[in-house]
Amino acid sequence: MTTLAERTLLIKPSVTLAIAAKAGKLRSQGIDVINFSAGEPDFDTPDRIKAAAIEALKRGMTKYTDVRGIEPLRQAIAQKYLSDYGLRYQMSEILVSCGAKHSLYNLFQAVVNPGDEILVPAPYWVSYADMALLAGGVPKIIQTSEATGFRIGAQQLAKALSSRTRVFVLNSPSNPTGASYEETELMAIAQVLEKHNCLIVTDDIYDKIVYDGFTIRNLATLAPSLRDRIVIVNGVSKSYAMTGWRIGYALGPADIIDAAAKIQSQSTSNPTSIAQAAALEAIQGRQDDVAMMVGEFAKRRNVVVERLNAISGVQCLKPQGAFYVFPNIAAFIGKNVNGKSLTSPCDIADYLLEEAKVAAVPGEDFGSNAHIRLSYATSLENIEEGCRRMRDAFAKIH
Repeated sequence: MTTLAERTLLIKPSVTLAIAAKAGKLRSQGIDVINFSAGEPDFDTPDRIKAAAIEALKRGMTKYTDVRGIEPLRQAIAQKYLSDYGLRYQMSEILVSCGAKHSLYNLFQAVVNPGDEILVPAPYWVSYADMALLAGGVPKIIQTSEATGFRIGAQQLAKALSSRTRVFVLNSPSNPTGASYEETELMAIAQVLEKHNCLIVTDDIYDKIVYDGFTIRNLATLAPSLRDRIVIVNGVSKSYAMTGWRIGYALGPADIIDAAAKIQSQSTSNPTSIAQAAALEAIQGRQDDVAMMVGEFAKRRNVVVERLNAISGVQCLKPQGAFYVFPNIAAFIGKNVNGKSLTSPCDIADYLLEEAKVAAVPGEDFGSNAHIRLSYATSLENIEEGCRRMRDAFAKIH
């Protein structure tokens, strides 16, 4: 029997992937499954971006690039953060990687030592905790609830910080809740962080996907005193419907970026050359395609929130950003249906898939035992039909 590295025992199997596998099996049998599990836009990558990649191929951009990413792309990233947030970054402070997930992995490997605590507000994106564990760190979860709009408060943060805290992670807008922080909330958080010498990671991957005139702020802009302790992570996957292109990036202090670049140099080397050309066009080209997608997401958000809240026993907040809703289904936990007891969100998700042929992601992977996640990155037709199916399925639970 092969002996595996102990680190592989630290990470839990993904409930999300288990649901996806079951949904895939049903679809392969010709069964119509409404898929609310996909964490990616259902739009195609805009033609202007695909054309840039094709042109790069034609001119022979098929070789290795600088490990940190091509300079024009890093310049475009720097210009984006100057234009959007008034932040100035040098080329030595930017690293392009194989997706924002890769950026985060490199970062945790670069700064986390065994026993270091990584503070993560919950509900959280599924990979933060496991990345912390793989780096030898200890994930420390700060719970939030609907009562606070799934946002942590300054007092909560102050209580959670300790001498062992190495990294605080802030994701706004959030996956899975869509929660986004107002400027006043960020300022209060900044005042707490100014008193504690930890690193701060702001995950900005959904910064372009916000609604109702909501304005995204960044801690580095609001609190210049924290600038030397903040690493910003972003990418092109969500805003430009480029999930498969795998381009993410990090901006931060040069010494941290240098360390992350060393790690990247010994794992993947540079990100794909032609994907970098596509990302360059995405960031520096016209942005009307982003506005179109966000407009469609806003329509879908309004419909899915209204339909979910019309289901007896379901409560769903309206998100300010991203393309997820995180409805509370606690009223059904502990109930029975079809001779089975529903003891967890995973049981609820299994039941919805079996009974309603609707794929939802259980809350356990996100740090919640009372919710499921639905992505509204799908058509209005699918949203209407999926919510109808869920309504009928929930009505059978007693």
